[in-house]
Amino acid sequence: MNTAYLKSENNYTIFTFRQYRLKFLAPNSLERYIKVKEWDHGYIVVDTKYKHNDFIEEEYIDLIPILENLYFDPDEFLEPIKEVKVLYD
Repeated sequence: MNTAYLKSENNYTIFTFRQYRLKFLAPNSLERYIKVKEWDHGYIVVDTKYKHNDFIEEEYIDLIPILENLYFDPDEFLEPIKEVKVLYD
């Protein structure tokens, strides 16, 4: 399985791949992720919905600094991921 999943949970972003679950702070006003538009080896472009407005905004997430702070080798971790999908509750 080469698919990773992205979701929002309370004030956090959750990125899940295989047995790994990365949890990091998201903006307080983030309501949910809508759709992953682009995946580029750790860089995610995603449509989001925020509580403070009624329209969809494009957001960017860079996983490489997060992985480095957790002492992961970003290239090794990200290489098998072929796509990222939004996981809805």
